[in-house]
Amino acid sequence: MNGNLLAASTAVLSLMCSVASAETVRVDAQMAPPAPREGLLKMGTGLSPSGQVISVNDRYLTLNGKPVLPVMGEFHYTRFPEQYWEEQLLKMKAAGVTVVATYVIWQHHEERPGSFDWSGNRNLRKFIQLAQKHGLYVYLRPGPWAHAEVRFGGIPDWVVDSVPTRSNDLTYLGYVDTFFAQVAEQARGLLWKDGGPVIGIQIENEYNRTGPLQGREHISRLKDMLRAHGFDVPLYTVTGWDNAVFPRGEVIPVFGTYVDEPWSAASGILPPKSSYMFQFGVRNEKGLGAQGRTSTQDDGARDSDITPFFGAEYGGGVPQMYRRRPLISPDDIADMVITKLGSGVNLLGYYMFQGGQNPSGTPSRDESVASGGYNDVPRLGYDFQAPLGQYGQAHPVLNRLKPIHAFLQAFGDRLAPMAVYAPQVKPETADDLKTLRWAFRGDGQSGFVFVNNHVRQYATPAHPDTRFEVKLSGETLTLPSKGVTVEEGAAFIWPVHFDLSGVDLLWATAQPVTKIDDGKGDLYVFAATGKIEPEFVFDAKVVRALTGAKKTGQGGRIRVTPDAGHIVTVTGTNGKIARLLLLSEAQAQSLTTVTVQGRPHLILSAAHVFGNAEGGATLRQNDPRFEFAIYPYLSGNLSANLKLKSEKFSGLFQRWSATAPEVKLSAEWRALRPAGKAPPLKNYGPRNTPVVPEPESFGASAAWTVKVPEDALKGVSDVYLDVDYQSDVARLFSGPQMLDDEYYIGRTWRIGLKRYADKLAKPLTLSVMPLREDSKVYFDASVKPQFTNGQVARIDAIRLIPEYELTLK
Repeated sequence: MNGNLLAASTAVLSLMCSVASAETVRVDAQMAPPAPREGLLKMGTGLSPSGQVISVNDRYLTLNGKPVLPVMGEFHYTRFPEQYWEEQLLKMKAAGVTVVATYVIWQHHEERPGSFDWSGNRNLRKFIQLAQKHGLYVYLRPGPWAHAEVRFGGIPDWVVDSVPTRSNDLTYLGYVDTFFAQVAEQARGLLWKDGGPVIGIQIENEYNRTGPLQGREHISRLKDMLRAHGFDVPLYTVTGWDNAVFPRGEVIPVFGTYVDEPWSAASGILPPKSSYMFQFGVRNEKGLGAQGRTSTQDDGARDSDITPFFGAEYGGGVPQMYRRRPLISPDDIADMVITKLGSGVNLLGYYMFQGGQNPSGTPSRDESVASGGYNDVPRLGYDFQAPLGQYGQAHPVLNRLKPIHAFLQAFGDRLAPMAVYAPQVKPETADDLKTLRWAFRGDGQSGFVFVNNHVRQYATPAHPDTRFEVKLSGETLTLPSKGVTVEEGAAFIWPVHFDLSGVDLLWATAQPVTKIDDGKGDLYVFAATGKIEPEFVFDAKVVRALTGAKKTGQGGRIRVTPDAGHIVTVTGTNGKIARLLLLSEAQAQSLTTVTVQGRPHLILSAAHVFGNAEGGATLRQNDPRFEFAIYPYLSGNLSANLKLKSEKFSGLFQRWSATAPEVKLSAEWRALRPAGKAPPLKNYGPRNTPVVPEPESFGASAAWTVKVPEDALKGVSDVYLDVDYQSDVARLFSGPQMLDDEYYIGRTWRIGLKRYADKLAKPLTLSVMPLREDSKVYFDASVKPQFTNGQVARIDAIRLIPEYELTLK
């Protein structure tokens, strides 16, 4: 075959392969959703003294008649030091959380009969007031059974010892009633109807019990008791999964998912989770770990015809449990969230958003198999791999979630009323990894394309040359302008017929992030999605002029391809002006909107950025040199705790730097005792799985003393004790007092020292329990313990990592 013929044949073959690989996926979204129905649910007073109204219909929440799609994050006040509550609430607010949910864990307040403690870290009233101070709503979850990975699910020992629980037993209800009266006194004057921030109550948790004195009547009785104590609130909810039972129309079921199941008896990788599927007409998911189920009902599914799709436990991470120890990546969580929103979730609730630590108690407050629980969790540590960790630090997942939350805050009023439309071809099961996973939420005229091509611990194929055909009322749009590759791991939200202050954007291959008034009008901020070229497409008939970006015209449309960091201005033929700003994907993940000098500002920084109580911004990081970019521009009267230096502009953004005095620290550590021989693990409990070693077994732990300089915290916001180790269980002591503990999961153990400042005058003790080579505990595949003589108990490095602070006042 001659060269020309070979070349021609190769070209034809290439074209055929290209055509074969092209993928146009289709959805029929032309039918507008039905009008929402009011008055189907028996909720409480939604009117505040200032005239604001919270209401709920069968599809979404409204505030003053306008749809809202809140982000709710769990923060257990009794698991965090009171003196740091305010800055943690400000961190949550900066992350886009608008509702703070908290368990009121009964046993943390009434350890002994009739002796209530609402002081210090147990001061619920102060916690609610701090949330109100910073414009956050509060959602109370008083149980009485909470679970929360605590002993007896939060019911005090003395109650469990004396009466049947979780039923309409009159003695039990009497104890509960006394507790509810105490909670009501803490919240007195702070309910929404009083001008306060408390907008809802969750009743019980994971309640799926039927039998004498149990079932729907128990939830009804608890609601009546709460209302009798004055809890007249806009929203009453229950958890809706795993065959929940509750009275129809009296409460709204809330749902959730976790991307792994540490409570599972499985000793290997789980099958692909439905967490990563778009689900159509389904709210419940399997594997949430509800305990003690006796119900064969599914009232959560039963009430889907009259209740909106709300979530309360979309896992911001997972708890540590002894037998199963997953490592969770930021994409595991963020891409799950995109999938849930695309499935119709209209209240995005996380459990947990803020990690914490169990308070001390005798016996200890942790859930354990030995005490009859289903799981063994660390005695103290409850970091949860949550967006905000046990010591208040930002975990990497936080930056992946912030752009999604900003989108919901800015555009939730558009998304909430939209229905979910299934594509013509969709995966039918969670283990179908080949079919493209996507959904459309729309109103017949406009909407959003949701795509997720990530499944935790499983490979998903790339989808080359992909376009989306969306059939709307009166027209069909096929986007983008040319096929794009949906890479493995990609997940994004694209707008269709998106209103830019009166100018219609046909579509964009960029994700809407937020909207800000910069003094010149509305500025719409978008983020690029992976390697896909960002394009913004307008109907040529609606555009009079366009500046700030390259543009091409074809088929009556204008295609705009802006550069990141520059404003594009579109003047419509109707005289309206639209302004948009494109950020790179990395920039969007470093973006925080914070009020500075009395107005919202966009701040780009690798530091953890959040508002402060003085009305400015705080930046924290482990590097003494700070860099940030900000828009709108700061005036010259800005003050800071460090000297600010103006840097060269980066596109639209004004750039600044500051350098803190560097602090160099090292810890002195030496061996105290070598490891003994760890005894064989025992299997027992409800799932006959490995259980945490018995107390006497910890005598085999290796131990080191660690001396931290007494002035280590001088000039910094915190110092982290980072421990690289391999073992089974690690514990930190000050003398005989345990300060913290965790199960080894294959990551550096990070311990914030500022809360232990009064312990640093004397050496601390680190102990590590040997991990046996024959252990049947599940670890992530990336974790490779190095065993010697059948076990491992080693510390490889101990470092002191300062955390620096820049405060803009």
